[in-house]
This record gives sequence, C-alpha cells and structure tokens, in this order.
Amino acid sequence: MTATTGLPMEAFVAALAALDEVGPARLRWLLSLGAPAEVWERLRAGRLPSSPAVPAALPHRWSVAQVDPEQLWARCMELGVGVACIGGPGYPAALVGDPDPPVVLFHLGDPDVLVRPRVAVVGTRRATPYGRQVARDLGHDLAASGVCVVSGLALGIDAAAHRGAVAGGSGAAAVVGSGLDAPCPRANRELCAQLAAGGVVLSEVPPGVAGAPWRFPVRNRVLAGLSQAVVVVESAGAGGSMHTVREALDRDVPVLAVPGPVQSPVSAGPHELVSDGAALCTGAQDVLDLLGLANQVPVVPDPRPQPVGAAAAVLRAAAWLPTPVAHLAQSVDLPVVQVLAEVESLRRDGWVELADGVVLRRSRP
Repeated sequence: MTATTGLPMEAFVAALAALDEVGPARLRWLLSLGAPAEVWERLRAGRLPSSPAVPAALPHRWSVAQVDPEQLWARCMELGVGVACIGGPGYPAALVGDPDPPVVLFHLGDPDVLVRPRVAVVGTRRATPYGRQVARDLGHDLAASGVCVVSGLALGIDAAAHRGAVAGGSGAAAVVGSGLDAPCPRANRELCAQLAAGGVVLSEVPPGVAGAPWRFPVRNRVLAGLSQAVVVVESAGAGGSMHTVREALDRDVPVLAVPGPVQSPVSAGPHELVSDGAALCTGAQDVLDLLGLANQVPVVPDPRPQPVGAAAAVLRAAAWLPTPVAHLAQSVDLPVVQVLAEVESLRRDGWVELADGVVLRRSRP
C-alpha cells in the first residue's frame, strides 16, 4: 500500500494505463519516471518531462483527464477484475522473459490455467463453415488433452476455437483488446463469461477504456508470447492472424497451418505459411506431437459411431464445405437416393447437417 492514499501500487499503474493513447511503450516510459503513485502526482501537477515518444500536447491532456485511481480500483474490485503487474502475483510466468512484456494485465478468471501447455488457435473473422468446424475440433481436442487453448475472442476462428475448448472441458485463455467490463465483440460476451468461469480472460486495457483499432495488433504479441505453438486455421495473406504469426516467429514459437480448399481466399495465409516451412496441421495430434505431449495427454476419442462403407465414403466426400447432395452422389458414384439414405444415417449419428439439399459436416458434440 502507498502511505499517502492507502491504494495499492497496482491502482496507480491501472490509472496510468487508462490515460488517452497510452499503450505499452508509453506506460513503460511513465513508470520509468518513478514509483507509480509519485508519477501520478507529477502528472496531475503537470510536471512530467518531455519525451520524443510523447507528443507535446499529450501530457496536458493527461493532466486534466477524468481518471481517478480510487474509482478505477473500486471498479476493478466490483467487476472481480484482477490486476497483475510484471513481477507481481498473478502475472503469467510465460511473459516474464518476453521481449515486449505487458507492464500490467487485467484478468477475469484463474490465471493459473496458464501453467498448462498453451497453444494459440487463430484465424480470420470471415471464417468459412469449414474453418469454424476445424477450429472448434482443434479447440475441443486440445482442451480435452489438457492443453490451454489461447485465442483472441474475435468472431470467426477465435470464437470457434474457444467454443470447442469450453466443450472440451479444460480451461482456456482469451486475450482481448478492450476493457474487461465490455469485452468486444458484443456477440461473444456470453462466451467470454464461459471462458472466465473455467479459464482466464486477459487484457492490457483497464475497465472503462474503450477498445481502439491500434490495440488489437498490440495484443497479438501477448497471444504469441503466452503460447508454445500457434496454429493458423484460415487467414488471408495479411491481417491480424499473420501479425500474430510474425510475433510468434520473433519469439521462436513454432507455427502450424491448417490446409484449406485452394479456391478459398482464406486458405491463402495457411498455404503461404506451409510453403515457407510452417508445420502442417491436420488435427490436434499434430500439435501434441510437435510439443512432445503425444504420450502424456492423449486426445479423447470421438464419441460418435464411426461410419463405415458407403457412409464413410459420403462423409469423406463431404469434406468440410457445404456440398449439394447431387455433387456428393457424383463424387462417390452412387445413386442420389442411396446418398440421401447415407446422409440421413450420418445426420442421426451427429456427423452432418442437411438443409435444402446441402450437406455440411459437423464438429463432434
């Protein structure tokens, strides 16, 4: 506790992090000026030194900012948000030696899940049905094998991987780019609550601070830094997922890529990675093998009855893309009526869905 206010040091770090346009680099600069409470008092008095990294007008905006360390700390306590500073309790050990570690992390849930093996599953927000199902299966099978699945809680691949991890029954970790009082996107807030209940949700952004576009690339380094491997399911040749890949490669974290249909634009990123030497990922077993976990935490078998004969051929032909029944019949060289019968059998066993004559493979329950 500080002698002057009774607030812990973390409250002042949180207040400094809540200032306008303060990211990791500017927060480090502020904290280089002295103890957090002292820096806060100097800031409020307008007595900060100049810095080439800080625009001249910014310290004045900070000095009049409506940020109150006591109110912010009370808000964290009200929400159940933990505040961990580097070197302090609750701070992930995996990030301590990172080349660009977060100064402070806010968290909901149990950060101890990060002591498990950790694998990031990332990809595009514009995921195809194939990509979402692959990501969900990866999330499920890795979680069922005791792996902490790390992702960014974005729409598309991230959310699918996290839903799979929740179903797999093992704690997962999300790293978000906004305050934990309003983690975005809004559509994933129920999923966020599920992750916090069984795992942990992390952010460098204090509660009450709105997300900004620049914060999302910044958080990608935390995703990469936490992970012992990064799996890319679907991605264009550029974007957030590929930025996470670059952060991973800078940290010597191995990257795996899931192949996809050659006609799909979101297969471009994974295929480029494989061409550049990334490991091929066709399922959780490839990831477990890479991490040396194959004999320690075996994947839980799929509980559905395994299809055989014509049903198995139809399932293989369905791949992971929405496929009309007529196209399946051509692929397996069987009459449409027989394919429909096999599809119905597969549907009852939970392997596929059928809507308007189009078949789509399903992830495991």
